[in-house]
Amino acid sequence: MCVKKNSKKGKLKKQSEVEYDIRGRLKYHPEFHPNQGKRFTDEETTYLCKFYATDTLKSLSLALGRLEKSLEYRIAYLKKTGLFDYYRAKWDRQINV
Repeated sequence: MCVKKNSKKGKLKKQSEVEYDIRGRLKYHPEFHPNQGKRFTDEETTYLCKFYATDTLKSLSLALGRLEKSLEYRIAYLKKTGLFDYYRAKWDRQINV
């Protein structure tokens, strides 16, 4: 268990261990998900679309610093709007330049 100091009151605050939801996904943990709540950058979206088919959501989650659930929502949104293939191809265009 990690112990952090609360800067406002100077008290120690215990940080919880790693926890999983009922689907086996890692719950939010600030050390593993520093980008959670921030907007996706083009580079992150491109990376996600390129490696979605070949990598696990768990490893993509750790690589991008976001929850697996938010990656699932992002993929669904991109497929619904027709942008998934655009971002997947964007990776190849960046490599060839």
